[in-house]
Amino acid sequence: MRIWKVGITVAAVLAAGCDDDYWLLADPPDAPRDLEGYYYAGAVDLSWRLGGGWDGEAFRVYGKRVSDPDYFFIAEVTSCTEGLCVYRDINVRAEVTYEYYVSAVSLDTGEETASDYSVEVYVPRPVPPPVPDPVEAVALDNSAYVRWHDGASAEEDFAFYRVYVADGDSEYLVGETDSPGFLDFLAENGRTASYFVTSVDDQGHESKASEIASCTPRPDYTGEVMYSYEDVAASAGFRFQEADDLQAVMSGDSPHRHFRLESDAAGLWLAPGPEGRVHPEAHWTSALKCGVGSDADCLSWERAPMSGYSARRMPLDAGFTYMFQVSGDDGETRFGSVRASHLGLDQDGNRLIVFDWAYQTQAGNPSLSTAGGTQGW
Repeated sequence: MRIWKVGITVAAVLAAGCDDDYWLLADPPDAPRDLEGYYYAGAVDLSWRLGGGWDGEAFRVYGKRVSDPDYFFIAEVTSCTEGLCVYRDINVRAEVTYEYYVSAVSLDTGEETASDYSVEVYVPRPVPPPVPDPVEAVALDNSAYVRWHDGASAEEDFAFYRVYVADGDSEYLVGETDSPGFLDFLAENGRTASYFVTSVDDQGHESKASEIASCTPRPDYTGEVMYSYEDVAASAGFRFQEADDLQAVMSGDSPHRHFRLESDAAGLWLAPGPEGRVHPEAHWTSALKCGVGSDADCLSWERAPMSGYSARRMPLDAGFTYMFQVSGDDGETRFGSVRASHLGLDQDGNRLIVFDWAYQTQAGNPSLSTAGGTQGW
């Protein structure tokens, strides 16, 4: 709210020369322009612009509760950026309305010229948004994928989430997003990363921290990430590779892709590429492969069908294993499998999957188990 008022000017004169024959009246400072005030995150933020005749003057901020008769001096501001000056008043109380104005102050004479109006700002009682629990951290190769329950976004005043790294007694903000997922490319292989998430409303109120979720990135055929072609085409294609130092995720337009990830209103799809075919059946599995050390009830599909593959795309669901018949680098027929463990969004709202994959390097061999057998199917 703006309250118009007459600008306050303290008159001053400057003597010029060595005699008393004449006096030079100094120009008053140019008043601050476009004064604005608003509440955010437990404080009142004020901003104003420099007047056209600004000549290096400082600014004095005055304020009061609307119930008080007089203003009091709060602070002096001497630094502005690109013609914009700001001040943050943290000494405010909830459920109180404050009134502010700003004066330009001559450094030579102390003369002040006030803004043409004052602003009123109401400070509400802070009500933090819901905590975004539960949180899950998924280990990838030199990165980590963090995702959480998106219930806070259903609140009318929801603004965004904050993602933090917890490191001993310290914590670091790694990003903000309005999506329920975040890819941390600063995570390192072999180093455990611990994360927690908060939600923030449109008035800057931040929730309590979620529970901490940890993971340890590592190089492997597990934890690959690829995007939908409609969101990030450059990382939407995939080719099964014989060595883990070869790039498997590639452009969705690459003529060498075995498949790419596509999306539409119905969901996500595995679309075979020029050198790949997908089997029209998929099986729910608890893991891509069940080997030594697996749970007793581990369920996998590790032997590919020898025929029946199609160029038609397949709907993709988390927890299902999909079989591919592809052309290897030598042109011979080989088999590969893919299991998406997570479907989600990154911090920019782009659709992605986190998935594991297996590839039989021996031409014509349908077994995708290192043990040479199958579990469950």
